[in-house]
Amino acid sequence: MSMEELEESVEWLKSKGINAPEVGIILGTGLDGLAKQIKVEKEFNYSVIPHFPISTVEFHFGKLIYGELGGKKVLACQGRFHYYEGYTMQQVVMPVRVMKMLGTKYVLLSNAAGAINLSYKKGELMLLDDHINLQPDNPLIGQNLDDLGPRFPDMSQPYSPFLNGHIERIAAEKGVKINKGVYASVPGPNLETRAEYRMLGIMGADAVGMSTVPEVIACNHMSLPCCCVSVLTDECDPDNLKPASIQDIIATAKKAEVTLTEIYVELIKAI
Repeated sequence: MSMEELEESVEWLKSKGINAPEVGIILGTGLDGLAKQIKVEKEFNYSVIPHFPISTVEFHFGKLIYGELGGKKVLACQGRFHYYEGYTMQQVVMPVRVMKMLGTKYVLLSNAAGAINLSYKKGELMLLDDHINLQPDNPLIGQNLDDLGPRFPDMSQPYSPFLNGHIERIAAEKGVKINKGVYASVPGPNLETRAEYRMLGIMGADAVGMSTVPEVIACNHMSLPCCCVSVLTDECDPDNLKPASIQDIIATAKKAEVTLTEIYVELIKAI
């Protein structure tokens, strides 16, 4: 996706009244509750925004929402894009690039993930401290968009210590248990085999999912501070593995999103 296409999307959104959002939000599977907290000023289906992909996952809404939350202007993607849907990585990360070009200062991400670390339990939260990228492509491959960032961006601290520190403080004040760990991003859309769960554990992953890392790479490329919290929707014990259904995963995410929403609302107020 070229700079010209990104600029056309940005100019279209500006023409519709999207003005300097301070915080960008990417909402993952079953985690749309935060969008309901926004005092909506503008709302667009992805299909009407120039060059925007259209979410094909049935439980992703596919809306861009602009409004106020926690005393700040926010721009939220209610539904993200995944590599497994057939999109290019450049399409997957388009929303965070557009957010940056509109003036966003921070990006908050969320996802549903499986717990590899067996001390983490279904329904708990995990704050991402680092990740392992097992996706077969990278949004930075190809001609570098020099206006956005350097050819070889640093990834020594992919998740903002500033944002993570606030999240840990807020969780402690609310008495909420929040694990902290390493997220492995795989292409999907199938769930993993027993042998793959064992491999991921040996590699150092605490949780596994099919998203997030492409957007985080793009954020770091643009020097855009970001953070992510996973809702742990299933326990991936290779020695006692039971079939997991997407319906159960979504139901678990829905239950945990109440707590995650509270944390993110307080985070937005704090920054």
